[in-house]
Amino acid sequence: MSRHRALRTKVRRGIAKWPVLIVGLVALLVLGWLGYSWVGGIVERRAAAQAGDCNEGEALLRVAATPSVAEAIKQVAEAWSAQRPVVYDHCIRTEVQSIDSEVVLEGLTQGWDTADIGERPHAWVTDSTLWANRLSAQNAVLLGAAPESIATSPVLLALHEDAAQALQSGSAFRWTDLPDLTGAADGWGRFGKPEWGRFSVAMPDPATNAATAMAVQSALAGASPDGKGPVTADMLALDPVKSTMSRLASSTPAETPAGTWEALNLLADEQAVNAVGYSAVPVFEVDLYRHNTGKDSGAAPLKPLYGVAAGGPTPVADFPFVPLAGDWVGEAQARAAQAFREFLQEDAPQGILARAGLRVEATTERPKPSPGVRWAAVTDQLAPADANTTQQISAAWATADDGQVVTVLVDTSKSMEEPGGEGRSRMDWVRQALSGQVNRSVSGSLGLWEFSAGLDGDKPYRELVPTGQVAAQRQALLDGVARLEPRSATQLYTSLLALYEQRVRGHEAGKLNRIVVLTDGVNDGGLTFDELTGRLAALKQEGKDVAVSIIAIGPDPERAPLGELARSTGGTLSVVEDGRGVDAALAQLLSTT
Repeated sequence: MSRHRALRTKVRRGIAKWPVLIVGLVALLVLGWLGYSWVGGIVERRAAAQAGDCNEGEALLRVAATPSVAEAIKQVAEAWSAQRPVVYDHCIRTEVQSIDSEVVLEGLTQGWDTADIGERPHAWVTDSTLWANRLSAQNAVLLGAAPESIATSPVLLALHEDAAQALQSGSAFRWTDLPDLTGAADGWGRFGKPEWGRFSVAMPDPATNAATAMAVQSALAGASPDGKGPVTADMLALDPVKSTMSRLASSTPAETPAGTWEALNLLADEQAVNAVGYSAVPVFEVDLYRHNTGKDSGAAPLKPLYGVAAGGPTPVADFPFVPLAGDWVGEAQARAAQAFREFLQEDAPQGILARAGLRVEATTERPKPSPGVRWAAVTDQLAPADANTTQQISAAWATADDGQVVTVLVDTSKSMEEPGGEGRSRMDWVRQALSGQVNRSVSGSLGLWEFSAGLDGDKPYRELVPTGQVAAQRQALLDGVARLEPRSATQLYTSLLALYEQRVRGHEAGKLNRIVVLTDGVNDGGLTFDELTGRLAALKQEGKDVAVSIIAIGPDPERAPLGELARSTGGTLSVVEDGRGVDAALAQLLSTT
């Protein structure tokens, strides 16, 4: 037995050796080949990227950046390019252009002038989501993805040094104090300086100056029932909020410049309080830093302006990165924009933004020197209004000074019965938007017409409410809106001509006279486009301009002729995918003066 076991043991050992060795050798060869291929692939790809030898060649990512941050974005782009990024087998080259947000918005929505401002961007870095909201309100399909903040900057009041010291040493100042403070004849008396007279604050148009828009939001939040933000569209219809808006708008000095930068420059040129007609101006912290150090003008002012942070919830700009969409944005650019945004969030690029005067989470580093800027901590941040409400605030401000005469021409063709979103028809959304605008309007003039076919004998149009002061006919306007019902055809051109002719005759001098058209279909009867444009041209009178702005709903309107028609009269074309976008588009339109 023992011998037999020994024999079996020897035989088994003899059989096991060489197959195991062969299998092991083969496995090692296979693993070695796979490892070599994998490492070789990485080396090859890295070498290709480093050499710029990408299979699909080079792709250009164009980024438009607001001047506040353009210099820093260029530095980040250079750091990113040094890594030789490759997206979809394209070597990415990034080009950053410093361009005002107002110019970008107008170019994207009303026609991009390549000869004047270069090629259209694939991404946009602006100072506030307010601008992205406005883009969405005019044409939402141009947003490639949701905007994401890359840095922040609080809103301050910029004043002369002695005025800033008085403001900080006196009674606590809050943004919600602005309406009462600016409306008083002796506002500076509250801070121990009655000899300075009014506490006047320049408030450049909030439709084009985001710092003003955010300061207005903060002031309105104090008039809300709970005394804090966010401001909502419903709040804007409340009498205390409308009163606050009216008082704040009416107290804005007549000498207020159109833009924040111009207001800062004028204020810095004169050292006496109120010498230029105002004592202070709202400004983003980063812009005050750039102004005081001459980053944009090339020369710092002789004396810096000083920033004061008001008490209570502080409005803060979020500096979003906005990917764009359109037929000029390819897949490579869309992916490159995403990759660049992700790079902007890394620690090293965040440091570049911080040293440029912006606030980031990655570091508390601040630029030095920074005259006039204390970089005070923001302990209570205002909750911002939503996208729709931001448009409503600007519209309410624009109409608060009785400077607009608006007549709305509404499409009541059968197609307005079609779904407009959330189980409601397009007409339902139009009625809601118009009713809201009537309820929120502080002042100004408004009239209402409808158009379809055969509404008044053989006329395809009908006047529902004559154009007049909103305050004097608010209920009549609401009743007129309630009577809007879809009927038959879409005879826009004949109807528009009749209304245009009436508004030229009734033109109110010194005010913005405009027609707003709400339509969802093609013109299908009456005048042709050429006949309309010819007769409109003949009706024009010097000094009696009437702008025609159009909000096109859904996929059916003839956008090319509508855009041409709007531009020829000095108006604009907005495009909304369904009825849900009408409210914001209407407010955005009315906020633009």
